[in-house]
Amino acid sequence: MTARGDRIDVVADVRVAGPGGLGAAEVVDVHLGDGRVLDVAPAGALPRRGLVLDAGGGWLVPGLWDHHVHVLQWALVTQREPLGAAESAAEAAAIMGRAAVLGDGRRVGTGFRDALWPDTPSLDLLDRQTGDVPTYLINADVHSVWLNSAALRREGMRSTNGLLRETPAFEVSRRLNLVDALTGDALVAQMAHEAAARGVVGIVDLDMAWNAESWRRRLAAGFDALRVEFGIYPDLLDRAVDEGLRSGQTLDGTDGDLVHVGPLKVITDGSLGTRTAACSHPYPGDPHDLGMLTVDPADLTAWMTRAAGAGIECAIHAIGDVANAHALDAFAASGAWGRIEHAQLIAHADIPRFARLGVAASIQPEHAVDDRDLTDRLWRFQTALAYPLRSLVDAGATVLFGSDAPVSPLDPWAAIAAAVHRTRDGREPWHPEETVDVLTALTASSHRGASAAIEPGATADLVLCGSDPFGATEAGLRSMAVSATLLGGRVTHAG
Repeated sequence: MTARGDRIDVVADVRVAGPGGLGAAEVVDVHLGDGRVLDVAPAGALPRRGLVLDAGGGWLVPGLWDHHVHVLQWALVTQREPLGAAESAAEAAAIMGRAAVLGDGRRVGTGFRDALWPDTPSLDLLDRQTGDVPTYLINADVHSVWLNSAALRREGMRSTNGLLRETPAFEVSRRLNLVDALTGDALVAQMAHEAAARGVVGIVDLDMAWNAESWRRRLAAGFDALRVEFGIYPDLLDRAVDEGLRSGQTLDGTDGDLVHVGPLKVITDGSLGTRTAACSHPYPGDPHDLGMLTVDPADLTAWMTRAAGAGIECAIHAIGDVANAHALDAFAASGAWGRIEHAQLIAHADIPRFARLGVAASIQPEHAVDDRDLTDRLWRFQTALAYPLRSLVDAGATVLFGSDAPVSPLDPWAAIAAAVHRTRDGREPWHPEETVDVLTALTASSHRGASAAIEPGATADLVLCGSDPFGATEAGLRSMAVSATLLGGRVTHAG
């Protein structure tokens, strides 16, 4: 019987799924040492020395990564009122009127989707339900927030209808995330263990904060459940450069190699749900509404040039086709490297540019399933490709999967299921021509989309599954049982 923290020497009686083991029925032993795979041999062919994890004929896959997580905001979801089921503004306001008041005197809800509501959020509606308790409702896409009058007064902000979009909305989220470190770190630790229970070995943390400080503190307190790469935002780029941070380097002042410097993150447009993604064709109802660019293209190129010169890769948020075109232009002009985050609406001519420029597409497959009705309604006049996946893969682009948690739950199996089947809840697949196979989805869920074969020399980041993912149904992928997760051979989850 193994437990969290054990260091495994042999994973015995296991079937290897993935590159080199696709469809393999042979039961093998995987021998580990110094954090790596030493050998893969027929079961019992080599002595089983040390601590043995009996796989019982289960399936072994490479450790899974989520390439886009807002770590603290996702961890704080456990304290916030869920609004995903609200079917109207009136219902969402009523839910918040009954919600618990947090220790700081606020009510906070998250996950509403007002673009699908039959009524419109208003200040009066929310005030009538919530009174004088400062109340905050965060959109599922995090690009807008709905505040009552008491919350607006508390934050020193103004809005005629209580809605704030883009930069003011992000500022509200930053303030809501300013919980005391002890509370926040405990919630992050719990989040990390829950992620490990789904086979996650690593995440890219894109919290809007100076994340170097947060992760030094968490490591000092004993955090050891995941590998982490953390992002840097433009307002902190000069500080990062002055301190000599470079993407890929181990966070200085820490022991071990769990936490590394990640990319410069720049948000260049809005979102579909908030109707602010920068598009070439207007949104329904207003011929002048093309969404918004939140960063001037010249500024974007300048930031990316500075980052590249300092050895910092880039992760550029671009959802609409106009934003994606500008992001690709900036990669070409700056000499920067990295990825575009979301890539939800892409002009046909821009699809092959990802591969030509060596820019990865960091995609959240669950968003396509979440947003299918919104897409059909709000982007019905667009001529670009909505939520392309197979098109990018066929063009030779590197594809990375993530969740954008809290926008979608941090669960790579849900992302894999959405990518392979393009559906959920029994609905017909949405644009099934953009589905990919399980091997492609697992590779996109591996670190940086690299082919993570389980072979001698590979890092011993491994996931023991209860069934073969290559033969699983959509429901089977979503409910995939994870028996154990190993990080460098060390058990981070034992189920």
